[in-house]
Amino acid sequence: MALTDLPLDQLRSFRPDVAEPADFDDFWARTLAESRALAAAPVIVPATTPITQLIVEDLTFSGFGGEPIRAWITRPRVEGPLPTVVEFIGYNGGRGLPGERLQWAAAGYVHVLMDTRGQGSGWGSGGDTPDPHGSEGAIPGFMTRGIQHPDTYFYRRVFTDAVLLIDALMQLDAVDESRISVTGGSQGGGISLAAAALHPAVSAAMPDVPFLCHFRRSVPLTPDNPFTEIARYLSVHRARVDQVFETLSYFDGVNFALRISAPVLFSVALMDPIVLPSSVFAAFNHCGSTDAEIEVYEFNGHEGGQAVQWLRQTEWLAARI
Repeated sequence: MALTDLPLDQLRSFRPDVAEPADFDDFWARTLAESRALAAAPVIVPATTPITQLIVEDLTFSGFGGEPIRAWITRPRVEGPLPTVVEFIGYNGGRGLPGERLQWAAAGYVHVLMDTRGQGSGWGSGGDTPDPHGSEGAIPGFMTRGIQHPDTYFYRRVFTDAVLLIDALMQLDAVDESRISVTGGSQGGGISLAAAALHPAVSAAMPDVPFLCHFRRSVPLTPDNPFTEIARYLSVHRARVDQVFETLSYFDGVNFALRISAPVLFSVALMDPIVLPSSVFAAFNHCGSTDAEIEVYEFNGHEGGQAVQWLRQTEWLAARI
């Protein structure tokens, strides 16, 4: 592997202008209000698992358009309410099997793993949440589904699911609603930025190598999928460049980072061919939080810090919630 972007000293000061729609806040306020009006109470049932030392539960909650979204809850066998870590999943992964991810619960947190609608067949053990919405012609993958308009874009539904999951968790006795944090790697990191910006109950965010930032730079320069899905789409739909980037501006992690006031711990890998380091630093350097840190992995690719970063997160989060 080799460095995929600017030198670190330039990255630390990289604060580009990123397109932001004038109605960005109104768009998201309308989107969330419409889905909240359709939300039903969350449903929890015990999960079938051989794990006995932790409680594992199957959560169904109302996401975008009132549609059912699945998640796993894994928590210690102690009385609540407890601090909670909500985790979002990388591109085309699913929530998998109950009990696959035990670290946060073993560390004393309620851990909630949200299934990503329509995904779950690219790696891991699968997903359980369909996306019932169609799309005009799109490149294989998820990056161009509904990209013709912000109202129909795939990530409008995913980001709304993430915010309404936090609404649902605040109704649960096991969750301390004053200590809810969000995290995730790659796509999950991008979702965590959106959730932290859009839900005031998020008290900390930990985006790892976050995807979905600074689209205008990432699409033409990133060598590997999934950003290249958009480039291939535009190679066919040559007249739609302005329209596509106008849609994407409503979902850019840089614009969400601007709106985050809670503490944030980013991570970035300087040999990452999937998420350009400059796109991560664009979000970090625009972050609205007065308590924002970034962990740099100079010789790693998209895997980032892995277990080393998780240990860093546990230390950082314990000091805050």
